[in-house]
Amino acid sequence: MALLDRLPRHIFSQRGWGLLAAGAVSLLLAQVMGRRDLLSLSVLLIALPLVSLAGIRLVKPRFRVFREFNPSPVETSSATSVRLAVARTGNGAGRAAMEERLPPRFGESPAFRFPARSATGGTSRYEYQLRSAKRGQFVIGPVTAEFTDPFGLALHRQAIDDGDVLTVTPAAVELPVTGLAGARGNDGVTATRIRANPSDDDVMTREYRHGDPMRRVHWAATARHGALMVRQEESVTTPEATIILDQRFMAFSGGSASGFGGYAGADGHEMVSSDDFEWAVVATMSISAHLAERNYALRLLDVRGDAAFLRSPSAPEPETEEYSGTGGLQSIAESLAAIQLSGPHHGRRGSGHRDASGSGREHGGAQDSGPAPFDDHLMDKLSAHRMRGPLIAVLGQIPLAEATALAPAAGYGANAFAIIVAERPSEFEDVLEALRQGGWRAVAVAPSVSVPTAWSHFDQGGPALAAAAADVRRGAGVAR
Repeated sequence: MALLDRLPRHIFSQRGWGLLAAGAVSLLLAQVMGRRDLLSLSVLLIALPLVSLAGIRLVKPRFRVFREFNPSPVETSSATSVRLAVARTGNGAGRAAMEERLPPRFGESPAFRFPARSATGGTSRYEYQLRSAKRGQFVIGPVTAEFTDPFGLALHRQAIDDGDVLTVTPAAVELPVTGLAGARGNDGVTATRIRANPSDDDVMTREYRHGDPMRRVHWAATARHGALMVRQEESVTTPEATIILDQRFMAFSGGSASGFGGYAGADGHEMVSSDDFEWAVVATMSISAHLAERNYALRLLDVRGDAAFLRSPSAPEPETEEYSGTGGLQSIAESLAAIQLSGPHHGRRGSGHRDASGSGREHGGAQDSGPAPFDDHLMDKLSAHRMRGPLIAVLGQIPLAEATALAPAAGYGANAFAIIVAERPSEFEDVLEALRQGGWRAVAVAPSVSVPTAWSHFDQGGPALAAAAADVRRGAGVAR
């Protein structure tokens, strides 16, 4: 038995190997003893496993697999139930050992027997759970089936489906309420007066129309005009917020090389990401959810003014810029699932020169190709939605020149907020000052700082200001 255990199990079963061994012994004895009956027996013992192997290779059982994820997509660190339904579609009988192949991050692949004890109508159903601590797209499956011939001599394993992609989206964290909404109100609703009469004395009234209730008659205006006037209606408009997400490799490659990799894509390769960029992705998701809950329509752009998810393989509609409602927020989450850093992936920062401000921050190395960031294309996009709501920029390690180019964009938003993610936030005081001079409320944070803590620094006049100053003095990872 010990010898049989060492033989390959993907070709013959122990019974098959046993018959082959017995056939070989019989063949040897037939030659030694000159017995024709032993020769016939040896041929039979050797032929049976070989014929069985050829049979299951040529006549393969066929199966149909249905796979469902609930929920799908799923947020990071949340569990999703995988439901499998396997049915045999062709002739054949017997049992099969099946296994669901999983990416290594999900642990051991689940195994099960077909048909299941609870099989109904020829379909066996199975269920198990998956959980991922990191975002991405992962191929779940295929299901592999190992079946044998009716005699149990030969084995054959094959994939019976192609697998399905599970999308894991970044989970939003709850953000504190700040003064972001400004004059529009924290609930995201704006009351706009409709001015039917241009007179400064009567901006709140209009002429009476048939069907207007008498309780809305404005008697003072009626006396002045000599005609029946009613109080003006208010219309409710939906405010808009624009989020700029920096996703350039050069802006997030200032940390250690160990920060890259470990984020799997659907094709099994690692996504190009870093701890800094992962923080930016979670921040973007959290800000989007925070604003969507307050009835904001969202517009997401990259630093060049293109749609933010134009290069995201998980984006349902890559060219879309505007999102609203629950469906829009879900689309943002899916688009962020597999987004990665773009641009040249070589020549990390570290070979450049020191900034003229003397801060010690290095520039140079890889340079992004294509149009310059924060140029006229982005400004035109922002100008088209001038003063319709707040402007939020989630940025990597941008140099002073880029901060100077971005600074005037604050004039296009009702409020302007910028978050710079960097390992050493204290080195970006010059960048923050350039943004503030343009009208931005800006903060630089390390990825070790929580997103709610970073967001709270935008609440002007609150306790966060004193805390921020203390953090900078202690080097705690926040610069304002």
